[in-house]
Amino acid sequence: MMALMVHLKTVAHLRGKGDRIAKVTFRGLSFYSHVAENCEAVAHFNETFRWPIASRLDGNEMLEIQVYNYSKVFSNRLVGTFCMVLQKVAEEGHLELTDTLIDDNNTSIKTSVTIEIRYQPMDGTVGVWSDGEFLDVPDDRDGMFAFETDSLLSGQSHMSGTSPGRSLQGSIPTFRKAGKGVFSAMKLGKIKSSKDDHKKGDEPAVLDMEDLDKKAMRLAGVLDPDTISLASVTAVTTNVSNKRSKPDIKMEPSSGRPVDYQISITVIEARQLLGLNMDPVVCVEIGDDKKYTSMKESTNCPYYNEYFVFDFHVPPDVMFDKIIKLSVIHSKNLLRSGTLVGTFKMDVGTVYSQPEHQFYHKWAILSDPDDITAGCKGYIKCDIAVVGKGDNIKTPHKANETDEDDIEGNLLLPEGIPAERQWARFYVKIYRAEGLPKMNTSIMANVKKAFIGENRDLVDPYVQVQFAGQKGKTSVQKSSYEPIWNEQVVFTELFPPLCKRLKVQIRDSDKVNDVAIGTHFIDLRKISNDGDKGFLPTLGPAWVNMYGSTRQYTLMDEHQDLNEGLGEGVSFRARLLLSIAVEILDTTSPEIISSTEVQVESVSNISESATGKIEEFFLFGSFLEATMIDRKIGDKQITFEITIGNYGNQIDGVSKPSSAKKKKKDGENEEEESELIQNSSEDEADEDGDLVSVSSTPLMKPVITDRNYFHLPYFEKKPCVYIKSWWQDQRRRLYNSNMMDKIADKLEEGLNDVQEIIKTEKAFPERRLRGVLEELSIGCSRFVTLANKDVNQAGRTKLDRERLKSCMREMDSMGQQAKQIRTQVKKNTVRDKLKLVQNFLQRLRFLADEPQHSIPEVFVWMMSNNKRIAYARIPSKDILYSIVDEETGKDCGKVKAVFLKLPGKKGFGPAGWTVQAKLELYLWLGLNKQRKDFLNGLPNGFEEIKAAKMGPGLQSIPPVSLVYNMKQVFQLRAHMYQARSLFAADSSGLSDPFARVFFSTHSQVTEVLSETLCPTWDQLLVFDDVELFGEASELRDDPPIIVVEIYDQDTVGKAEFIGRTFAKPTIKMCDEHYGPPRFPPQLEYYQVYRGNCTAGELLAAFELLQIGQGGRADLPPIEGQTDSEHGPILPVPLGIRPVLSRYRIEVLFWGLRDLKRINLAQVDRPRVDIECAGRGVQSALIQNYKKNPNFSTLVKWFEVDLPENELLHPPLNIRVVDCRAFGRYILVGSHAVSSLRRFIYSAPDKTSNNWATAAKLMNGYMVLANGGSQPRSSPSLSSRTLSRPAGDVIVNMDSEPGVRKMDTVVKLDATSDAVVKVDMTEEESDKEKKKKKKKKKGGVEEEEETDESVLDWWSKYFASIETLKETLRAQEAAQAEAEEREDLEIAAEAADIKPDDLLLKGSKIREKTKEKKSSKDKKKGQAVDGSEKRPVKSKVDELMVYNKELESEYGNFEDWLHTFNLYRGKAGDDDEHALDDDRIVGRFKGSLCMYKLPLSEEITREAGYDPNMGMFQSIPHNDPINVLVRVYVVRATDLHPADINGKADPYIVIKLGKSEVKDKENYISKQLNPVFGKSFDIEATFPMESMLTVSVYDWDLVGTDDLIGETKIDLENRFYSKYRATCGISSNYSVHGYNVWRDPMKPSQILTRLCKDGKIDGPHYGPGGKVKVANRIFMGPTEIEDENGLKKQTEEHLALTVLNHWEEIPRVGCKLVPEHVETRPLLNVDKPGIEQGRIEMWVDMFPMDMPAPGPAIDISPRKPKRYELRVIIWNTDEVILEDDDYFTGEKSSDIFVRGWLKGQQEDKQDTDVHYHSLTGEGNFNWRFVFPFDYLMAEEKIVISKKESMFSWDETEYKIPPRLTLQVWDADHFSADDFLGAIELDLNRFPRGAKTAKQCSIDMIRNEQELPTISIFKQKRVKGWWPFVARDENDEMELTGKVEAELHLVTAEEAEKSPVGLGRNEPDPLEKPNRPDTTFLWFLSPLKAIRYLVCNRYKWLIIKIVLALLLLIMLGLFLYSMPGYLVKKLLGA
Repeated sequence: MMALMVHLKTVAHLRGKGDRIAKVTFRGLSFYSHVAENCEAVAHFNETFRWPIASRLDGNEMLEIQVYNYSKVFSNRLVGTFCMVLQKVAEEGHLELTDTLIDDNNTSIKTSVTIEIRYQPMDGTVGVWSDGEFLDVPDDRDGMFAFETDSLLSGQSHMSGTSPGRSLQGSIPTFRKAGKGVFSAMKLGKIKSSKDDHKKGDEPAVLDMEDLDKKAMRLAGVLDPDTISLASVTAVTTNVSNKRSKPDIKMEPSSGRPVDYQISITVIEARQLLGLNMDPVVCVEIGDDKKYTSMKESTNCPYYNEYFVFDFHVPPDVMFDKIIKLSVIHSKNLLRSGTLVGTFKMDVGTVYSQPEHQFYHKWAILSDPDDITAGCKGYIKCDIAVVGKGDNIKTPHKANETDEDDIEGNLLLPEGIPAERQWARFYVKIYRAEGLPKMNTSIMANVKKAFIGENRDLVDPYVQVQFAGQKGKTSVQKSSYEPIWNEQVVFTELFPPLCKRLKVQIRDSDKVNDVAIGTHFIDLRKISNDGDKGFLPTLGPAWVNMYGSTRQYTLMDEHQDLNEGLGEGVSFRARLLLSIAVEILDTTSPEIISSTEVQVESVSNISESATGKIEEFFLFGSFLEATMIDRKIGDKQITFEITIGNYGNQIDGVSKPSSAKKKKKDGENEEEESELIQNSSEDEADEDGDLVSVSSTPLMKPVITDRNYFHLPYFEKKPCVYIKSWWQDQRRRLYNSNMMDKIADKLEEGLNDVQEIIKTEKAFPERRLRGVLEELSIGCSRFVTLANKDVNQAGRTKLDRERLKSCMREMDSMGQQAKQIRTQVKKNTVRDKLKLVQNFLQRLRFLADEPQHSIPEVFVWMMSNNKRIAYARIPSKDILYSIVDEETGKDCGKVKAVFLKLPGKKGFGPAGWTVQAKLELYLWLGLNKQRKDFLNGLPNGFEEIKAAKMGPGLQSIPPVSLVYNMKQVFQLRAHMYQARSLFAADSSGLSDPFARVFFSTHSQVTEVLSETLCPTWDQLLVFDDVELFGEASELRDDPPIIVVEIYDQDTVGKAEFIGRTFAKPTIKMCDEHYGPPRFPPQLEYYQVYRGNCTAGELLAAFELLQIGQGGRADLPPIEGQTDSEHGPILPVPLGIRPVLSRYRIEVLFWGLRDLKRINLAQVDRPRVDIECAGRGVQSALIQNYKKNPNFSTLVKWFEVDLPENELLHPPLNIRVVDCRAFGRYILVGSHAVSSLRRFIYSAPDKTSNNWATAAKLMNGYMVLANGGSQPRSSPSLSSRTLSRPAGDVIVNMDSEPGVRKMDTVVKLDATSDAVVKVDMTEEESDKEKKKKKKKKKGGVEEEEETDESVLDWWSKYFASIETLKETLRAQEAAQAEAEEREDLEIAAEAADIKPDDLLLKGSKIREKTKEKKSSKDKKKGQAVDGSEKRPVKSKVDELMVYNKELESEYGNFEDWLHTFNLYRGKAGDDDEHALDDDRIVGRFKGSLCMYKLPLSEEITREAGYDPNMGMFQSIPHNDPINVLVRVYVVRATDLHPADINGKADPYIVIKLGKSEVKDKENYISKQLNPVFGKSFDIEATFPMESMLTVSVYDWDLVGTDDLIGETKIDLENRFYSKYRATCGISSNYSVHGYNVWRDPMKPSQILTRLCKDGKIDGPHYGPGGKVKVANRIFMGPTEIEDENGLKKQTEEHLALTVLNHWEEIPRVGCKLVPEHVETRPLLNVDKPGIEQGRIEMWVDMFPMDMPAPGPAIDISPRKPKRYELRVIIWNTDEVILEDDDYFTGEKSSDIFVRGWLKGQQEDKQDTDVHYHSLTGEGNFNWRFVFPFDYLMAEEKIVISKKESMFSWDETEYKIPPRLTLQVWDADHFSADDFLGAIELDLNRFPRGAKTAKQCSIDMIRNEQELPTISIFKQKRVKGWWPFVARDENDEMELTGKVEAELHLVTAEEAEKSPVGLGRNEPDPLEKPNRPDTTFLWFLSPLKAIRYLVCNRYKWLIIKIVLALLLLIMLGLFLYSMPGYLVKKLLGA
């Protein structure tokens, strides 16, 4: 970057003692030094000044240094001046010297100055002083220089010897175009050059590129042309001024207006739900709407496939903040709410920001909000799509289902978010708020005051925080305008959260209802960074400012929405001090609270200084002009008020603050002494003491400008306002974002330039883009040096530090990337690189948005009658002053045109477009201590008027008004030439436009032109005696802007606003010459805006001529008279209007279609009028529109004079009128063709002969031929073909279509027949064959050769869909590879590879790219012939599946017949839902052709030239023709549900003209993806019936059927198109079977006809399977088999080969429509712009005068095949034991096995019970039999069943074939216990283990790796499989093994060999050999007893018996003992 630096060291030999100051000036830009205080003879300044300069330093340029004695009170007195010519510096670049000063009389004085000068040319690097040092200069220096301006681009500088490749820094104006391009909304600015070379410095306004290059050369000497900025060269018009900033052209706030949204969610299935045997239901809730799926019984992997649609009509902000919540609930029914298993949350915005606005087939992870320590609770697979108006959703054709079963790889999470999200706490701390408004009427307060005697604040605030669908509230602080809460709201949420914004709202608590006071959204992406050097979300403590409605309290606030955060706030409401922190939780720690409820806790207070040191700020504003005041308020007195926060707000600010400290409101002079000293620097204390803010202008009554607008008569006296306010000093935040904004503005401007150059097809866009990138990288590096200051300032938060780091990293990397990309910008890569650079722009804008506020925004209000009428909101950063230039706000110290708008909802729609007032406003905001420069940016020539009451001598008091004593008089000439594509404002669909031009306080109108959207006024408006105030030279550089408003004149009532645009005039001062290059000015396009939408373009030029002493006589003359007020209309003078030449426009009139009724009468005799530039032609009259809507005369022409420059061509108008009786004409509708460019005829280039395309395609086909990507023949094939314009190319189609060989035969010239054959070598072809054989052997999944008879149309269709998916995948891969290659290139460049290496590499890369391209062309040059199939796939002939309409692939079939929509009625504005489609009243079919006269003769001399047809030769006749239309409807997908149950019962209705086919009885019940598979034949007569409508209706039992959606197809264009869309051409010709030829004409007949029509030589069939057409030779097979297998000779294959390659035929070749299926979106009028589903179909048409076609092919849906699955459960093993025995406590289980096929739970089957298994072994020998219907092609089971007992009919479901086997423990008195399960996907399940030992849980865990089998191929499988369940830690565990045998038989086989269920007949199984313990005790008690007794207690019983015997004996002994004793004793 070039710079001049001056180091001012000392000034010596001064006289006296005093304060000194120095002023250093270079190129008209002055810097002041600091004040050297109290110095005597020597003043040490020691200060460096630096001027970044854009052009080389010239030897004659001067540097000037002036030294002053400084005085605070009086003006500074000059000591002396030092001037030097910089010649030596320019040569050497460095100079030190000491020299004496000279005084006013040019005499030398003693005082001397010592300086050091350095000059850095572009190639130099920074000298001794680093940038950093330079920047730390003291505050008092003037920093007015705007880095980006042209002020330093002096006119006569020559740059020699600068290194190429560097940009002219600064040559790009900051001015950002709002429009795009030449059509710039405004061209502003100037080149500021030293006064004496105005004449050299000026250039014409619109330059051609040649001039540009010359000028570039002149400016740059040997400078590389790409460094010249376009903006700098056309700078006269886009000039940037120093003193004016660009106005914003878009008026209307875009947010806040409700829009239509549709959210569709498909819940497909859930897996791995936690819990055993559950009955899950999925609940989908968005905001407050809930919908439920049906309940699935006893499964933890339910399959739903249910589709839900939610419709919303809300503003985008509200929509994107809504939370989508998916939850799974266990066993919910009518009676109980069920238990929650887990939930998943995400906001709508996250989905919307996904590619295509959708997630497709992704798995959502469920987590339990009440238990955060638990892990994943399961997964739901779903699709979520959010569609706004005008978005169309593409359903991705994903690869087959298997990939999606990989759950981990397809999680429902945005890019870059980890799969394992952790729980985190979000702490939102709310400290306090300030400046709240009243929220209650004062009546109550006064009553209270009377009783209690205290004055209360009228607001009871609390804060509510909303995040991720949860709300938290702080406590309510009663009656406080300055509440202090010190509380924190804690949210527990997964991190990173899937919701972008956190909403903080201050609310007023009220007994009736709480209302919002203000709302602030915090975007989490802005307060965190997810990079590897990133940081968690953090914010503050910082103040956030809230804006909303005006502050006065009314009961019903009309702008309440603004306080809710919708729309742009119109007034400051409050500011809130808060901070945010996030802590990631360690969920393993024991003391963690596991619930996610929101908690509110108190926190400690924070210190005053935590948010920054409070500084005093000074805001100054001056109103230079107030015009365009709406006439409604023009009769009252008006005042303007400026407020910042509550400062300056006089009518509804808040009453005195409770603490006067630090927050003095204005007008309160009760400042305490202490405060005074603290708030102002010592030396100013005395002056500032009495400074009272003046925040509003004096009242003044407006004066009328014209019928619509008033203005305030400020004239030379401009009122000023100034406000002092106190804020925390956080300017650094604003400075950084200002720097980024400026870089972004400059980048945006540059990009607009580049787009402009591309659009207008000027030369060298790549140069301009390189210049832009150069600037970007310089800007970025400058940011990195500047941003890293003030790092230790008070109040810097963690976010400040982290943001600074990440911004510096980003900017640094962006600068590096910009440098790299710059080196890759080549002519052919401009567009791609442009896209890359546009990403930079978005990144910059994102970075520049500062999340932590500091100074609130400034509001300007227009008040009338003490009411607020209209406002403008100005971000404080835009007007913030800094001594460093890049940091200064873009509008600081500049005059800006500000347009005031109505607040809130009043500003929506038409009211928002009218300007309430236009102000020319000068604003300056900065620290009070820096304020001495605040007037510097004003236009010079004023005196300050101070307030009267101020004492004398107070120098620094700001003025209350400025008086301009300099006044210049000008004449403005507005050359209004024409406008185009204006908005239609009348019901006729046209407008009666006139333009009103405003300049300063004057306005004039053009004449009204009736009934046109493209008026050519060709009128010069002259404004005489326009007075402007200020210095002449400044006005020349900075003229005020011109506003042009375009209106529609209505006969009754007020004219209606159409749109507005701004312009800057070209200025001629009286001493300048009126002549080239600047004068006369050239016409330019200005974009006209209406609200935010474009409403046309204006072509005009404006010049402002100064009137000197000689009066008007000196001005260049105007042709025609000027003096009388209302004289004749002046035309635009000759030098300005465009140069014309004569063109002929030929019009093809074909016919009119679909004309609607006009005023209830039908159109009967229409005529078309064509008009262009005042000339035109009328079509023949259609005599009877009903009978034949085509014109009898086809071609007419007219001649017209049009501008040479194509960009200035006027539009061509097509108007249709109906001729009624008595010569009345009624306008039916009109169409304006805005650009005629596409209809300009250019003679065909005889030499080229379509070779380029041929070569490209050759390449493409070669790739297809070998399935790889290396072309087989020599790589230079394409170059060779290109170099021989007339060779023959042979395309050979081998009889083995799997591999296509490619021979290229190139004739040496058209006559000789020497043939060069480029063929693949023998070896290669051998290799190929071997390869194929190997593939056959090795392929595991080799399918058996498909039997012809099995194949049907669906086989073909499914094979084609596979191909489509493959092609898409290949494209994705190719794209990824291309990106990778680009990265390599970048890396290579960074690593500095020698250029020759790079060339080599480049060529290789280029070859690669070619291959890439060709692989992409696969789809375009369709691989219909199946050649591209992988060898493994069985060969099926394919068709082409287009995943869009056929029209979009073939340019709407407008190859020669164009359709022009006719409009009528007022145009709706974007927001009013009046889409243009509603205004279409019919269509005109025809075409245009324009060419310059005279035409070359060879065209007219061609054979068969019909002079009546002009350029439209060989066009068919438009007589009515009868056609058989055959419509095939394959299927519909993703229909919008029409019934309450979230389903629809669709059927097809087809309308064509009068005939309608309703297929109502064949409706398909409850299906959103119905397969129709039907064909319909309709006879039609073109042109009367040519619009085919295919609709899908929803069948209803009662009431009328609803339309779901419809699609319309214009058959006529298809029928007549040269792409031959009547009947698609298939890839192969066969006479029988599924691929039978459908067209009544055979390929050979079609070919002969095409050749005849195209006047081509051929076809000539030669021996050996060759055919020659034109100069191409094609090869192919010549034999065909009929049904009986007999072969016979045929030419059809050859002919078909030619047809499939027709696009290669020179001159007439084009791609013929292949056999295809197209996918069309279904639309519904009630839901404009939102797709209601898609329909797959195709249409064949056969003219009735040809042979009749065969019967329609049968595409009826495949019937599912009936199968029977026989499952024998032989044994189980190792089943876990659940029960404890009652008696013995042993573990055992009563095992049984249950099984069912997915979707048929109600038909579940159980084995008998194996009781009392002690080892987990069970023996069953039990057979399950499951019959089912199966669709082989889709791998789905088809089930038809009634949904509920109330259903009318059965619903068909398609479900993947999955067998579930479960093992249970039977319980008799309680529910059975579930032990484990296994689910086998019958198409791919692991092979069973041979023995129970080998069977392990890995068979399920590693399912992906193991080889799988399909029961449909194997038919019979036996083996062991594991049962698994989940334990409490959610781990899988093995719970048993089962030995089973699966046997699949077809229904027929099942009938032949039936089997019984269980062990029944027939074919019974033997009883299992169970151990004798397996029985049930209460069924056979004896057995139980026997078992108990015998087995277990044998010994116990023996022991007991023995013991009993002993006891008995003892008892007997004791019993008989006494008697015995007595006996013994007594001896009885």
